[in-house]
Amino acid sequence: MSSPVQIPFKSMVIIDRVLDTPVYLQIVHQIINAIQRGVLTPGIQLPGSRALSQELEVHRKTIIAVYDELNAQGWTEIQPNKGTFVSNKAPARRSDSLKYNTEFLTSYPAKAGFAFKQNILLDKPSVSTNSVLEFTDGLPDIRLAPLDRLSKVYGGILKRKSSHKHFGYSHVEGNEFYRETLAHYLNNTRGLHITKNNILTTRGIHMSIYLASNMLIDKGDLVIVGDLSYYVANMIFQEAGARIIPVAVDEDGISVEAIKKLCETRKIRMLYLTPHHHYPTTVTLSAERRLELLSLSAQYGFIILEDDYDYDFHYNSSPVLPLTSADRHGMVVYIGSFCNSLAPGFRSGYLVAPVNLIQELGKFRRIVDRQGDMLMEQALGELLEEREIQRHLKKALKIYQERRDSLCDLLNSELGDYVSFSAPPGGLSIWTKWNSELNLMRISKNCLAQNLHLPQKLLYQTESVTAMRLGFGNLTIEEMKEAVSILKKAVMKG
Repeated sequence: MSSPVQIPFKSMVIIDRVLDTPVYLQIVHQIINAIQRGVLTPGIQLPGSRALSQELEVHRKTIIAVYDELNAQGWTEIQPNKGTFVSNKAPARRSDSLKYNTEFLTSYPAKAGFAFKQNILLDKPSVSTNSVLEFTDGLPDIRLAPLDRLSKVYGGILKRKSSHKHFGYSHVEGNEFYRETLAHYLNNTRGLHITKNNILTTRGIHMSIYLASNMLIDKGDLVIVGDLSYYVANMIFQEAGARIIPVAVDEDGISVEAIKKLCETRKIRMLYLTPHHHYPTTVTLSAERRLELLSLSAQYGFIILEDDYDYDFHYNSSPVLPLTSADRHGMVVYIGSFCNSLAPGFRSGYLVAPVNLIQELGKFRRIVDRQGDMLMEQALGELLEEREIQRHLKKALKIYQERRDSLCDLLNSELGDYVSFSAPPGGLSIWTKWNSELNLMRISKNCLAQNLHLPQKLLYQTESVTAMRLGFGNLTIEEMKEAVSILKKAVMKG
């Protein structure tokens, strides 16, 4: 049995008097940790309360409280006339005495001790940056969001006695009131003909795509996407086991003729579309092609997954109604969100489909995310009912149109020799094509050196494409001027 004086408690127990945790509990937790890691082994004698209090420079009553707590939890046992000992019921692990130090006792495993599947497919290149300026792929300006009104509505909901129901389990499809108001909103703005029973709320576009893919796609199924297409959606489809078939996209959207030829020879399970503004090129799928795709879908039995991520932003005319508004055969699964309309952090998405599919998706959603944020969904529902969101979007639309026009003017005046583009009819980003001799990755690094973040995910460079998707929604006109100035210097530098 080890003598208590051989254990260097001073190096094992670190007391932080700034913490809210009482000092005696800090000592208790660290001694328990030492027992669990085999530094203090079963049967070892602990110092007397006076000796340990002197070593740790705390009051003796503190150590008495420590020993009482350890004994109460069963980590130690008191032997009359002998002292306090680590319980023989404690784990019989032994560690090298040279490891009796703080680093050993506070370390966490650097790697898992077991084998697991690692997915290279889902890797996402990212750069940690403190840059103030950033081109995004089309995110909104959170400074414009109606946060004051949202906070008042949210706070009011918390204070109501009737809101207690929102703190428990509820409909897996989402807050009932929110789905009712959302159905009314979608019917008015998108020409739909749905009820709350056609809606499943989600945490955003990505969750909607994930739920739909895992429910509707089996391994080996063929999924058509645009060439180019949304990289996150492609990863989700491949993770679900799908084989992706890219189809050309022109100024009128995805090629219907190419899809028809594929359907004549192969069994297509799903077509993924971002028809309002194709990602990443921002072109709008023509009304004629929309009707043709609905006809092909009904004829050949493939699902249309319609991602309408930025329907609320259209500048030059009224937006073209979604395919789902004209779907008579139940072939379209429609997804959207308020993440772009308000702010990405709200994570408020939705999925629209026939009732029987919504019910089945609800079963699957239950094991992924039991239900949505009932309180936030209630708040969003009330903001829709008060038309606060509609007023915000009307105001924001004017601001974003000014920002689109400003970025177009700046690109033409400052970088006209290097870039070509068409002003997008809507959305929060511009698809820009650059001289093929430019190295976009080098330009991105040059921008970062000058405090402008140009993420890799915005860059498209192959033998046939040299392009960038430049988001303008998050930048004021003054910030945009500075960003384009830096971009110009980066391009000139090479």
